[in-house]
Amino acid sequence: MGIAAALLALVLIGFAVRSWWISRQVEKQVPPRGSFIEISTGRLHHIDCGRGPVVVLIHGLGANLGNFDLGLIDELARDHRVIAIDRPGSGYSDRSEDVPANVRAQAVQVMEVLNALKIRRPLVVGHSLGGAVALAMAADFGDDLRGLALISPLTLPVRDPSPAFKAYEIQTRWIRHLVARVFWVSMARSKPEILSDVVFGPEAIPPEYATRGGGLLALRPWNFLQTSRDYQASGRDLRSLAERYGDFSLPVRILYGEEDQLLDPALHGDTLIARVPQFGLVKVPGGHMLPLTQPLRCADFIRRASLAMK
Repeated sequence: MGIAAALLALVLIGFAVRSWWISRQVEKQVPPRGSFIEISTGRLHHIDCGRGPVVVLIHGLGANLGNFDLGLIDELARDHRVIAIDRPGSGYSDRSEDVPANVRAQAVQVMEVLNALKIRRPLVVGHSLGGAVALAMAADFGDDLRGLALISPLTLPVRDPSPAFKAYEIQTRWIRHLVARVFWVSMARSKPEILSDVVFGPEAIPPEYATRGGGLLALRPWNFLQTSRDYQASGRDLRSLAERYGDFSLPVRILYGEEDQLLDPALHGDTLIARVPQFGLVKVPGGHMLPLTQPLRCADFIRRASLAMK
C-alpha cells in the first residue's frame, strides 16, 4: 500500500470513528422513550397512552415518533388512546436490509403492530411518507380501519422530486454503506438550509426539534441507510394505489400546508381531490412539518376527523 493510499485509509477510518462516536452521543441525548414489541421485522418502538377511540400515528421519511411528540401526542391523549410508532427501519425500530421497504410492505408491518397490540378499527394518521403507508393500509385492510386523517401526505407519483432527497438516491449497496458510515454526518451538517428552508420552511424549526422532536436521530448512519431504502421504494406502489382510491369505502381527510416546500400541495392535495372528490381536503398556512410546527391545529384536524368517523 502506497503512502497516499495509507493516508486515505486513515482519513476514512477517522471519519468512520467520528460518525460512530456522534451516533452514540445522539442516542444518549435522544434515548427511546416508549416500549418495545416484537413483529416480523424485529423489535418495534412505540408509545401507547391515553384512553378513548384509538388513533395510530405514522411518521414520514427519515423521521421517528418524536415528530408527533412536541404537543400532538399529549393533546390527543386527553380524549383518545394514541399509538405512535417508529416505523420499521426508523427511530429505534429494527429492520434488516432484506426486508422490503415499499409502502404496501410497510402497511403489512403496521398491521402486525395493531394486531400485536389488539387494536381494532383505529383512525390512522399518516404524515408525509406515512400518509402513503396509511393509504396502502386502507387499500389492503380497509375493513379493519375506521378512517384516515393524513397530514402533508405523499399520495401520487412524483415526476420531479425535491432536491432535498438527492442524497438518498444512491442505489449501489456498498457505496450507500460507505456514505452512511463515513460521510453522512458531515453531509447532513453541511447544508442546514435544506432543513430550515425546505423541510420546515417557511415556518421556523421548533427549539426542541433536535431532542424531543427526534431530529438528532437522523445523524445516525443506520438512519441514513434505512431512509435511503425507504426513499427509493417510496414510489413503487403509488401508481397502482392511486388507481384504487376511488374504490375506498372508508373516509379519508387530508390537511396540507399551502407553502409546503417538500411535497407539492397542488399535486398531492388539489389534483388528488379532483380525481377522488370523496376525499376531504383542508389547506392552511404553513409548511411540510405541521405536526411539529402546528401541533394544536393538527390535533383539532384529527379530533374533528375522529368525531366524524365514529
